Amino acid sequence: MIKAQRPLWWSLIPARWVAFAATCGPIGYWGKAPGTNGSIVGLLLYTTVMHTWTPAWQLLAILVMSAAAVVFCGQAEVVLQKRDPGEVILDEVVAVPLCFVGLSSLLPADAMFWPWAIGGFLLFRYFDITKPLFVNSLQKLPHGWGIVADDLAAALCTWGVLFIFVLVVF
Repeated sequence: MIKAQRPLWWSLIPARWVAFAATCGPIGYWGKAPGTNGSIVGLLLYTTVMHTWTPAWQLLAILVMSAAAVVFCGQAEVVLQKRDPGEVILDEVVAVPLCFVGLSSLLPADAMFWPWAIGGFLLFRYFDITKPLFVNSLQKLPHGWGIVADDLAAALCTWGVLFIFVLVVF
């Protein structure tokens, strides 16, 4: 049970809105694998909005979204009274685009992006679930930091594998 209190300034935002944002509405409650749902939303965010942006703009957007996710996910722990609630999927949503930063610029113009997107999605889910190397230790960070940091680390691992693979293939 989470004993932290909501800061006074958070009283301006209703608790149900915090939970709604952190769970991406009802999506975090669908099915038995909410992290996969969040990863799909993150993939859709990247492929429909961010893929044409320069890597600098992509990183800036991910930084801003990650900062917001730390705050909202941390407060969702308080509202939902759970440590790293499974239904909180905003962390996956903001992390998945990091898997693909700059990848489009490395691919030949005639290369299809979807096979890379699906491969990146599967790699991210693998790293997010297994939490290899240092990824698991990041989950122990307090509040929203731990919720978001491990997903960002899983995304960086995915990015590294995809980057190396693209360099080898092309």
